[in-house]
Amino acid sequence: MTDGWRPIGERTARVGLIGLGAMGRNHLRLLSARQDAQLVAIADPLPEVLDAAASAGAQAYLEPMAMLAEAELDAVVIASPTTTHLPLALAAARHGIAMLVEKPLAATPAEADELVAASAATGVPIQVGHVERFNPAVLELGRLLDQGWLSTVYAITSRRAGPFPARIRDVGVTIDLATHDIDILSFVAAERPIRVSAETAQRVHQDHEDLLFGLLSFPSGSVGMLDVDWLTPAKRRTLTVVGEEGMFELDYLSQRLTFTRSTDTTNPRLIGGYAPTFEPESVDLPLASGEPLAAELDAFLAVVREGGRPVVNAEDGRWAVFVADALLRAARERRTVELDEVEVR
Repeated sequence: MTDGWRPIGERTARVGLIGLGAMGRNHLRLLSARQDAQLVAIADPLPEVLDAAASAGAQAYLEPMAMLAEAELDAVVIASPTTTHLPLALAAARHGIAMLVEKPLAATPAEADELVAASAATGVPIQVGHVERFNPAVLELGRLLDQGWLSTVYAITSRRAGPFPARIRDVGVTIDLATHDIDILSFVAAERPIRVSAETAQRVHQDHEDLLFGLLSFPSGSVGMLDVDWLTPAKRRTLTVVGEEGMFELDYLSQRLTFTRSTDTTNPRLIGGYAPTFEPESVDLPLASGEPLAAELDAFLAVVREGGRPVVNAEDGRWAVFVADALLRAARERRTVELDEVEVR
């Protein structure tokens, strides 16, 4: 048991990695190339994938609990299946190891509560892998909203769709994917929703829902809409924010952000002298492109070295899981769910 976590200062961070699935391999690529961190240990239960540990110069472990106990780590990235996050993160907290837990933080609100409590009790920081917060287009959108480009946000619409990933078996699309968008909508609205409603469907997944349409109502009157599925043949990742002065449109994949100014409805242009049309002014906003996951690791290792609050901490991750669970309840019970009625804290 740790006697209180402290940042490591300027020395090179000793980092472990749990899980070599799709996200784990991306973490492996980026961590192996860093100068301010040394990837010293990798754990995965499949012996055939642990060859990656040898190429990275890291010690290989089949058992992640053994790695956490033996490897003398400053930090660990937990990129294993969602249902394994709770025991692994609790063990990391006991050993005083700062952690980046891939999104979602946990499979259920109760498990997320345990991790929030463990972080608070030990002082060990937990950063949650809501990587879209580090997308250059999202960062610029947040900056422009802070500058007041939209004095009032009317509606936020998010679409996150694509084909079914066979690797996801332990949770449905709401916990696995919609948690991204719950976090982003709360970030854009600068507040958390107070009630939700939803419809779900199960078409190709054997055990869980693979389609979600959700509505989120915010205290200010802003409304959010989630369109999330594992049924669309090609990936689509978009966000639209409509407000008093105009509309932002964001594409996560191309890292493109546009702004369309509200039209002057008092001066229409006539088509053939009859049908009025309003031509809005729309511009592409300049962005410096970058890899969001690399920026996320930058932020995490800054916390490991210097301390402070992670950009997306355990409480933020808990909230995303809590709202996702409420959306599932709303769909299951076919009613609007007030979030204060199911809040357990």
